Amino acid sequence: MRPSNPIHERLADIPVTTRTLPLLGGRTAIWDYGPAHAERTVMLVHGFRGTHHGLANLIALLPEVRFIAPDLPGFGASTPLDRPHSLDAYAEWLLALLEAEDPAGTATVLGHSFGSMIVAAAAERLRQTSIVLVNPIAENALEGPERLLTNLGVLYYRIGAALPGRLGRALLGAPAITRIMSEVMATTRSRALRRWIHAEHREHFSEFADRDVLLEAFKASVSDDVRSHAGAFPPGTTLIAGERDQIAPPAASRRLHRAMPGSDLHLIGGVGHLIHYETPIPLARLVREHLAARPAAPAALPQRTTPKEQR
Repeated sequence: MRPSNPIHERLADIPVTTRTLPLLGGRTAIWDYGPAHAERTVMLVHGFRGTHHGLANLIALLPEVRFIAPDLPGFGASTPLDRPHSLDAYAEWLLALLEAEDPAGTATVLGHSFGSMIVAAAAERLRQTSIVLVNPIAENALEGPERLLTNLGVLYYRIGAALPGRLGRALLGAPAITRIMSEVMATTRSRALRRWIHAEHREHFSEFADRDVLLEAFKASVSDDVRSHAGAFPPGTTLIAGERDQIAPPAASRRLHRAMPGSDLHLIGGVGHLIHYETPIPLARLVREHLAARPAAPAALPQRTTPKEQR
């Protein structure tokens, strides 16, 4: 029997519509949750190898908010782009998506992990936008303290792309590899929650279109960092980081905060890179506070808030 999660089960009470949108030669699958005429709208940008399902707990905890939840191109139900899946291509995709779905520019953009890098790559053109980054990749993974593991990851994805089709796909989607990744990222001591996290990763972590897309997206995920674009973010950007995050260490998040004028930094204690899974209630509260500090639609300009750090 698949493990259950009481917060995740609330998603069944949230109204949802689905559609696909042609963007950059592919078709982006979109789930539209919440009230159609909500005062607040949030565009979600999920992380590497994930799908929109990974942020479902946040959606379930904020039923008053409209969430536009796409699958990244080449992942989940979205088809690949007509070009290499570089970070610049993903940024171009995000800007095209926002133009189509939020022409008035009133939505808040929330990026998690690799999603934070996509938002950062588009930041120059999001200066009038309300932004939240969760587990932001503050510093380049190829240069940080986990660079050895990152380089092993590069080798893993290259081997998977080079092997014959069926064998390569089997390696890249191997349940044992998925479980190892899941174990590395999870920090909770709750056995029930860990079982649910592993089940989520087992179900959605291998929903990629093909090996080439996966390798391209992985290269994109280690090609840059958010801090390189810190000066392009609007004042009032909210950063939410995990105190035990080994992929995006808190020290790097503090450096990012200092480099990003007018940003807020919130450190959530006892959690690592899976804030959206392990501590969704504090995450939802911080997102609600961020939304409340900004004008409701149809106003467009975000307000500046005071930098602070929270445990």
